[in-house]
Amino acid sequence: MEECYDGLGRNHIREDGRFFNPWSHEAENLVFEYAFPGLQLLKFFKFKRAEDQINPDATSPEVLDIHLPVTKLNKHEYSERIRDGLLCCWLGHATCLVSFDGITLLTDPALGERRFHKRLRDVPCAVSELPEVDIVVISHNHFDHLDLKTVKQLNNTSPKIYWYVGLGLAKWFFQIGCKNVIELDWWEEHKFSDNITVVFTPSQHWSKRTAFDTNRTLWGSWVIKGPRHNFFHAGDTGYCQTFAEIGRKFGPFDFAAIPIGAYEPRDLHRLQHVNPTEAVKIHNDIRSKNSIGIHWGTFPLGKEPFLEPPRKLREACITEPVRGHFFTMNIGEIFDVLS
Repeated sequence: MEECYDGLGRNHIREDGRFFNPWSHEAENLVFEYAFPGLQLLKFFKFKRAEDQINPDATSPEVLDIHLPVTKLNKHEYSERIRDGLLCCWLGHATCLVSFDGITLLTDPALGERRFHKRLRDVPCAVSELPEVDIVVISHNHFDHLDLKTVKQLNNTSPKIYWYVGLGLAKWFFQIGCKNVIELDWWEEHKFSDNITVVFTPSQHWSKRTAFDTNRTLWGSWVIKGPRHNFFHAGDTGYCQTFAEIGRKFGPFDFAAIPIGAYEPRDLHRLQHVNPTEAVKIHNDIRSKNSIGIHWGTFPLGKEPFLEPPRKLREACITEPVRGHFFTMNIGEIFDVLS
């Protein structure tokens, strides 16, 4: 049996300062394959998405407008609906706008284009059209979760934002002019206000933004605790034992954002991206009452059919015992979680 660690203390930091996933030897070595971009690209492009060959129009704007429509976000409508509930708007990929207990937060801000992956669904709003944001949480530094242009625009429009990041990432934010940057290790907490606490919790992933910074910044998930409600953002992750521990420490959760896409081919993605069945396990582990599936329907990152994740999620919710509700939303849709 492999030796396991609990992710506490500094046992997820190597002597050279690089971070790693500590719960198994396999997870610990996850990053080596991705430290060499050529190998990653060759392995990825060896697989062809079946729907691209059988039905090349499956991801055309006309088809996606029917099956994954984009609703333009009306910030005035959103603000009017906040009141005392728990409101969410999925902005695409891993970017969610969530409001509860007097705060509005944004997860993994990426409202721009990616260099190597075309955005197949438009954003539902410009940064300037967002309601006032108090908190932004960053799961890790990959470009599809941390967009430079989006961050700069947010910083210009809302300079009082508090930015929550993992160890090693604050420097990047300070260099582009952000203030109020809170850098945390796994399991560390910060009091945003008297009644709002933000906690950085583990996930199973890796970090890289340049050719020379592999795993120099820490990835993770986020817990935001209010006096009446709480929220969990899983970020980007493979399945691991840490979610049960998060559930024990902080659950149950009123609402969670859990990734369900970019999971094929499995031999390439299984350690870094959960599939819908594993996403349901996370939902159950953290004891979420309501979860939304994210990390799909925006960029063509995996080799599964582009619109497959929601269908696989529905199937997984039938075969796996599910506590509460686990569902998907259309981009730009506003959902009152507790109504």
